[in-house]
Amino acid sequence: MSTFAVAITKDELTTQLNTDGHMGLVDEPVEIGGLNKGPTPYDLLCGALASCTSITLRLYANRKEWEVSRIRVRVNYAKEYKKDCATCEDQPQKVDAFERIISLEGALTSSQKQRLLEIANRCPVHRTLEAQAEIETRLENE
Repeated sequence: MSTFAVAITKDELTTQLNTDGHMGLVDEPVEIGGLNKGPTPYDLLCGALASCTSITLRLYANRKEWEVSRIRVRVNYAKEYKKDCATCEDQPQKVDAFERIISLEGALTSSQKQRLLEIANRCPVHRTLEAQAEIETRLENE
């Protein structure tokens, strides 16, 4: 997979994103200097988690031949203080907090719904976000 972003002009935060030929705009809200021409980078991150979860659940439900007519996944994101550090005086630490809310429609038993909830935690993007990732950064042609 290859993804690249191109800053369009020096006066805008709007970025053209290309992922294996699929193109779109990414921007920041007006209140922080963007033009709100597209989702923010964190919107895309939440979208990746939501869509991967939905796909993972659909694949599992189809394999089990369960009657699931619709899967809806909503993801909320915020930077929150660690629960044990909310009142720390020395450099309180914030963590990235994702809230994922799954809505399932179809003829499912309570047991099947519980199993799908467990499967949601196995989606590849979920696992990536929980793992310690390594990012190598370098200049091209050097």
